[in-house]
Amino acid sequence: MMLLADAAPRAPSAREVMARAEGENFPVASRVLPRRVRAHMLAVYGFARLVDELGDSAPGDRLEALDWLGRDLQRAYEGTPEHPLMRRLAVTVRECALPREPFERLIEANRADQRISRYETWQQLRGYCALSADPVGEIVLGIFAKATPARIALSDSICTALQLAEHCQDVAEDFAAGRIYLPAEDLARFGATTADIDPRAERDDTALRAVLAFEVQRARALLDEGTPLVGELRGRERLAVAAFVAGGHAALHAIERARYDVLSGPPRASGWERLRALAGVLFKQRRSGTTGAAPSRS
Repeated sequence: MMLLADAAPRAPSAREVMARAEGENFPVASRVLPRRVRAHMLAVYGFARLVDELGDSAPGDRLEALDWLGRDLQRAYEGTPEHPLMRRLAVTVRECALPREPFERLIEANRADQRISRYETWQQLRGYCALSADPVGEIVLGIFAKATPARIALSDSICTALQLAEHCQDVAEDFAAGRIYLPAEDLARFGATTADIDPRAERDDTALRAVLAFEVQRARALLDEGTPLVGELRGRERLAVAAFVAGGHAALHAIERARYDVLSGPPRASGWERLRALAGVLFKQRRSGTTGAAPSRS
């Protein structure tokens, strides 16, 4: 059995988790939420970051480290986890009655990263997002006690869009790690090649920029598909989900503002851009007439 010290020597501390949360495209624990809910959101974020840490930078056998985390997830549901971040998660899963399966999918996404470095089609990449991104939205809805199948489907569109926006921003970083998350079929459609993604190469990046423009539009369409979720919620929860959507729109706008040049560095939205995007999401929901609708019950 793997020892904790061997499994996760670089696992982020609570302070590191908080610092990384501030740099996300969307608010991990929005200040508009009650303190108890914020604590649960941060517990989930801590788990997600721990999974990524083990999958991206743990020394030794990372698949074995992820297997250890799967066992500690089981211990969290039994009330006896080993890792401090998992002890926080144990409180959340107990108080919110969260199912285990979405957390297992997040671990499985990082197992996939150990085996798969590129995706041929959009459908394959979307399948990866169903592991790496969509569970987070489902978990958040569970914390809100609003997780119905219809709401989860809307959340999946939002989460996949946020993941795609991040893939577009981090093309150079992912390439340096040996991964390409732009579907090969989309690269071919616009005449781009793997060599065009290498930031060290001298190149004409016109084709790559065309690919990114296409992915940005795809992500924006997914955000629009999922935005009715905002109208399904009330009060602070509605504002928090609107902020998630707005974070995605602001990230996509930042890529457009950079004229799709992501190899010079990941384009990031400013705080003002995020606030402006939030106002836009809320205004759109008000005009659509969904903000006054009662949440559906099923």
